[in-house]
Amino acid sequence: MKILVIQQKMIGDVLISSIICNNLRTAYPDAQIDYLVYASTTPVLEGNTSIDNIILFEEKHRKSKKELLNLGIQIRNQKYDLVIDAYSKLESWILVLLSNAKRKISYKKPGRSFLYTDNVPFEALPKTNLGLAIERRLSLLGPLDLKSPIDPIPKLFVYEKENQEAIALFEKHNVSKDRETVMISLLGSEKLKTYPLEFMSKVVDYVADTSDFNILFNYFPKQLEDAKTVFNACKPSTQKKIYFDLLGDDLRSFIAIMNQCDLIIGNDGGAINMAKALEKPSFIIFSPWIEKKIWATFEDGIHHLSVHLKDYRADLFDQKTEKMLKKESLSLYKEFKPEYFKAQIESFLNQNLSNSI
Repeated sequence: MKILVIQQKMIGDVLISSIICNNLRTAYPDAQIDYLVYASTTPVLEGNTSIDNIILFEEKHRKSKKELLNLGIQIRNQKYDLVIDAYSKLESWILVLLSNAKRKISYKKPGRSFLYTDNVPFEALPKTNLGLAIERRLSLLGPLDLKSPIDPIPKLFVYEKENQEAIALFEKHNVSKDRETVMISLLGSEKLKTYPLEFMSKVVDYVADTSDFNILFNYFPKQLEDAKTVFNACKPSTQKKIYFDLLGDDLRSFIAIMNQCDLIIGNDGGAINMAKALEKPSFIIFSPWIEKKIWATFEDGIHHLSVHLKDYRADLFDQKTEKMLKKESLSLYKEFKPEYFKAQIESFLNQNLSNSI
């Protein structure tokens, strides 16, 4: 049996959709399971034995109809028995159409049902604390009526060499071994997904005031100035606990560094999803235009919890569409005062770290 799973998009999407591959491997241990993703997301798939081949969707496939067609022909030549399209956008529709697979599964959406043999309802509300991002992906396995137990948790695999390199990095920066370590997801993938820097510095202060923790910042070198802005706005007592220059060189090194941390707090995004896949507790600060019900995965109020402006100021969201909220996101962020959830951060730390007050 040959299976292709399609999930273009960002790191968090690719990591979460890998649960489709993981559950297919359990159900069909001898199948060939291939995964089509953006090249930039492949580090989160390293070591995952549920995936036989990674097929890259590259920039040339987006820019050139000819290249997209060539990719579709390559997929067709593989003669897949089953294609599961977790992306379900124009680019993937073309690939599905060209695949000529016997069975094709995706979400039920207007105007595209003819492309698939199985159209699964695109649920609007979560049924469990898994969150819609997880539930929707798992629903794509429904038509297969799998007999094996379903595992909803994404997995990240860290090589021993990577762990040792991260430990050595901690030692190089003289990170205290006697203190627990908190990773701060400092910046989102874009400004509309980044909690205001002056507010984030207060969040870091809250963390530092709770107990004597090591604090790491997650940021890319190109975000250095924003990271400095947050650091400089923190209290001197907080700054002493921050290991500002402790960074990984790439995504794999971040994963290994995160594996040495005890939990993560901050903006929603790939860093949070990777931390969850490493079984680290998480506290998410959502952007006003992002739907919490989708990405608040595994929310239990203890190990995983999140906050959204709507939790405190529901009046600001009356009669507003996602498009409107995205447009107003920066002004709405200004209303999302860190004081609203200070007590929740303290409670989260107390429940998940032994050194908390």
